[in-house]
Amino acid sequence: MDKIELSGIRRIFDLVQGMTDAVDLSLGQPHYDAPEAVKKAAKDAIDRGFNRYTVTQGIPALRDKLKGTLSKAFGLKDPAVLVTCGTAGGLFLSLAVLVEEGDEVLVPDPCFGLYKHLVSFFGGKAVMIDTYPDFRLTPKHIEKAATKKSKWLIFNNPVNPTGVAYRKDEVEAIADVCRKRGIFVISDEIYDAFSFDFPHTSLPKLMPEQSLLLAGFSKTYGVPGWRLGYAAGPADIIDKMTMLSQFTYVCAPAPLQAAAVTALDVDMSKEIGTYRAKRDIMYEGLRERFDVVKPQGAFYLFPKCPWGSDQEFVKKAIDSKLLIVPGSACSQKSTHFRLAFAADDKVLKRGVEILNKISKK
Repeated sequence: MDKIELSGIRRIFDLVQGMTDAVDLSLGQPHYDAPEAVKKAAKDAIDRGFNRYTVTQGIPALRDKLKGTLSKAFGLKDPAVLVTCGTAGGLFLSLAVLVEEGDEVLVPDPCFGLYKHLVSFFGGKAVMIDTYPDFRLTPKHIEKAATKKSKWLIFNNPVNPTGVAYRKDEVEAIADVCRKRGIFVISDEIYDAFSFDFPHTSLPKLMPEQSLLLAGFSKTYGVPGWRLGYAAGPADIIDKMTMLSQFTYVCAPAPLQAAAVTALDVDMSKEIGTYRAKRDIMYEGLRERFDVVKPQGAFYLFPKCPWGSDQEFVKKAIDSKLLIVPGSACSQKSTHFRLAFAADDKVLKRGVEILNKISKK
């Protein structure tokens, strides 16, 4: 535990609880609520008494539907599936099962802060791959960082915190180099529905025997507090993750599993479709005064601080009633900051106004 730092993102979240008039662009959760049909399905499950333990791997109706969805959308043929307590729960279980003492795990930098700390927690060594300034992982990056001890790569697509999304040819190239080097890929695709400029390509489709898919319901269906995700991949790994889950999470929440069966039939394209315009509001509003890469997915921007360190700039923003996250919560560097454009357009425009105002020290 001494190797793990308090999450910089959660620090900001804690701060939000005491503020009533701030412009909050800090936390990565959709601004829309769960669909009515999905909420009704959860209520109905509770009302009919579906409140007891389920089998650890998840209720059959949900796993069967997930297999059909994965087969249709990602081309995975009859994958083993485990319903997890959020995608973070799947990440915890997968690293616990896979990482041995001293294993090297390749992690692109910037990244979701949980990656590095969980690798350390399970005795591995996180090898951080510097992807600045465009934040795109390439085969050259992997070749340069990999050693004989490099067994795993955590690949996030689209990426939190940068908003980078990978085209099909880029994913194919990453899969090829990992296949050649015998590197197993843990593919975090929680933002798979949020790809704005081209279709999402799932890496496990290209190398199903050498990868594990982690995904979930939180972002797509507006239910991050439900803590519901899933893992799909080789049966031997899913079996071990299921066994460990029996002694940790036990099972995902029963009534919410039932509601997730309904969710998979709900079309969220209208809600998600608004996020491309939100991306444009933020990018176009900031690009003249900030060094910022235009995101292609997820709902984040990762601009460079125009002055000072990330902590200094974020403090100035907070003093101006704007909540953003210091880049060092997601990176080895302290030069950038993260903002989430998962908010109403009026809130986003106000955020742009504040950021441009404080861009000059």
